[in-house]
Amino acid sequence: MEEGGLSQSGEEPKSWDELYNVNLMPSEIFLKFRKEIEGYRVGVNLEFYNAPYNEYLAKLVLKPLAPERRWKFIYEPLHHEVRLLSKKIPVTKFLNLQVGVGHSFQLQATGWKWKLTTCFGGDGISSIRNKTSLGLCPGVDFRFGWKADYVFPEVTGALGTGEPLFNMNSGRLQASLDRVEAIFSQ
Repeated sequence: MEEGGLSQSGEEPKSWDELYNVNLMPSEIFLKFRKEIEGYRVGVNLEFYNAPYNEYLAKLVLKPLAPERRWKFIYEPLHHEVRLLSKKIPVTKFLNLQVGVGHSFQLQATGWKWKLTTCFGGDGISSIRNKTSLGLCPGVDFRFGWKADYVFPEVTGALGTGEPLFNMNSGRLQASLDRVEAIFSQ
């Protein structure tokens, strides 16, 4: 360190607050009510979003209970839309494909969508997205969706090049609790 707290590269050392950030306020809160009827699960989902703007969605969901289930049907009464989605199809160990067809009664339009999803991120930053479930009692479960973006620490050094003999970048971590779901089953 040189005079004034500057490193040899001329940068101020980063504080721990800049390197590590954990946000525990969820941006999505879901209440899910599920009932099993003759081999199918019928659900009512109430979804509340508070970031970037407040929004509310209600969904009716129907899907088979069989282990080899391949589809689910979703109706959104507020937007007057119906969708038939495939289950997530594993393409690789960490990559999934989901396809679906939908109709909007408001817009009088029918179309299809597909999406590739993964638990890892991109953009030059490593990322993990995961869901953790907690069974509170029979019929009541909580599920937490969380995300962690991180840059690994880096240790470098040099000799005879004018660069520091030993240099360490502490890395960076940003973690957030993105979703809280309360699931009530019967």
